[in-house]
Amino acid sequence: MVEFLRNLGRDTRGATAVEYGLILALIFLAMIGGIQAFGTTATAMWTSIEAAVVAVTSG
Repeated sequence: MVEFLRNLGRDTRGATAVEYGLILALIFLAMIGGIQAFGTTATAMWTSIEAAVVAVTSG
Protein backbone atom coordinates (compact mmCIF):
# COMPACT_ATOMS: atom_id res chain seq x y z
CA MET A 1 0.00 0.00 0.00
CA VAL A 2 2.83 2.40 0.82
CA GLU A 3 4.49 1.63 -2.51
CA PHE A 4 1.21 2.32 -4.35
CA LEU A 5 0.84 5.70 -2.66
CA ARG A 6 4.46 6.57 -3.38
CA ASN A 7 4.01 5.72 -7.06
CA LEU A 8 0.76 7.66 -7.14
CA GLY A 9 2.54 10.73 -5.78
CA ARG A 10 5.22 10.51 -8.50
CA ASP A 11 2.78 9.97 -11.35
CA THR A 12 2.55 13.08 -13.55
CA ARG A 13 0.44 11.71 -16.40
CA GLY A 14 -2.71 13.49 -15.23
CA ALA A 15 -0.96 16.84 -14.81
CA THR A 16 -1.18 17.61 -18.53
CA ALA A 17 -4.89 16.87 -18.58
CA VAL A 18 -5.42 19.20 -15.62
CA GLU A 19 -3.44 21.94 -17.35
CA TYR A 20 -5.49 21.57 -20.52
CA GLY A 21 -8.64 21.69 -18.44
CA LEU A 22 -7.55 24.93 -16.80
CA ILE A 23 -6.65 26.47 -20.16
CA LEU A 24 -10.05 25.50 -21.57
CA ALA A 25 -11.78 26.98 -18.52
CA LEU A 26 -9.95 30.28 -19.02
CA ILE A 27 -10.85 30.34 -22.72
CA PHE A 28 -14.47 29.61 -21.84
CA LEU A 29 -14.57 32.45 -19.31
CA ALA A 30 -13.05 34.86 -21.82
CA MET A 31 -15.64 33.82 -24.41
CA ILE A 32 -18.50 34.34 -21.96
CA GLY A 33 -17.17 37.82 -21.10
CA GLY A 34 -16.90 38.73 -24.78
CA ILE A 35 -20.38 37.46 -25.55
CA GLN A 36 -21.84 39.41 -22.64
CA ALA A 37 -20.12 42.61 -23.78
CA PHE A 38 -21.34 42.08 -27.34
CA GLY A 39 -24.86 41.33 -26.10
CA THR A 40 -24.99 44.53 -24.08
CA THR A 41 -23.82 46.60 -27.05
CA ALA A 42 -26.21 44.86 -29.45
CA THR A 43 -29.15 45.34 -27.09
CA ALA A 44 -28.40 49.05 -26.78
CA MET A 45 -28.16 49.37 -30.57
CA TRP A 46 -31.48 47.64 -31.19
CA THR A 47 -33.15 49.68 -28.44
CA SER A 48 -32.07 52.91 -30.12
CA ILE A 49 -33.27 51.61 -33.50
CA GLU A 50 -36.61 50.70 -31.94
CA ALA A 51 -36.94 54.17 -30.42
CA ALA A 52 -36.14 55.78 -33.78
CA VAL A 53 -38.69 53.61 -35.62
CA VAL A 54 -41.38 54.34 -33.02
CA ALA A 55 -40.63 58.06 -33.23
CA VAL A 56 -40.92 58.06 -37.03
CA THR A 57 -44.08 55.94 -37.21
CA SER A 58 -45.95 57.73 -34.42
CA GLY A 59 -45.17 61.24 -35.57
